[in-house]
Amino acid sequence: MNQIYRTVGAAIAALVIGLGLMGAALAQGGAQGGAAAQSGPGGGTDQDAAGPTGASRPVEMPILFVTGVEIMRSTLDPKVDIVHVTGLVSSLGWSAPQLVPFYYGKSSNDVFDLQFIASSPQQSQKAEGFQPISAMFTLGADHSFKAVRVRASENAVTLKQLPGSVQATAKFVDCKDCIGKKFADKGKAPAGTAGTIREEDLPHGFRTITPTHGVRGIVHNPNRINLILDGDDKIVMAFWE
Repeated sequence: MNQIYRTVGAAIAALVIGLGLMGAALAQGGAQGGAAAQSGPGGGTDQDAAGPTGASRPVEMPILFVTGVEIMRSTLDPKVDIVHVTGLVSSLGWSAPQLVPFYYGKSSNDVFDLQFIASSPQQSQKAEGFQPISAMFTLGADHSFKAVRVRASENAVTLKQLPGSVQATAKFVDCKDCIGKKFADKGKAPAGTAGTIREEDLPHGFRTITPTHGVRGIVHNPNRINLILDGDDKIVMAFWE
């Protein structure tokens, strides 16, 4: 009889533990889904995916480009400075934008240095145009910074007057219209050549893949544009890794 009680008790305990683990997994999945839905440019669904899949992806990393830095000073006491930054991400699927200090405390040059980061897509994304993104950061009333610098993958923007604003313009192509055009190495085509994507017009770190071109490694970078070329250097696929 004692053996029966022990067997039944073990079965019930295993069932309770299993239900508990299932509930935790469901709760975690729901929390992750909610966070992704609440911030960032959104999208990035399966129909937008392109390129290699199945490998692990970066989670939080710098966005592609900072387009503007604005600092607004509150009128109510205690007064604070609100840092508002706009930028561009490479594709759909980015979420949870935030501004993160490089370090805490007072810098020797009185410049407050920030990184603009976000959660990257879980899959490679088709090149369908840059997506706008923004984030905010609050500086306390007792800060003594004289300038704010915000860094992204491709650039850094410094605002030297607080409060105030400064803007920057991305001068490279987003490759939403690259397919069907020819790729030209640096110095091989003048600016404005019709039907051509020049190396000079692409973000740093791009990758071209020809029919005879192998690939190395499994490190994925959602800020790197991949161009698959045919035998005549015509672009047949463009995706952000």
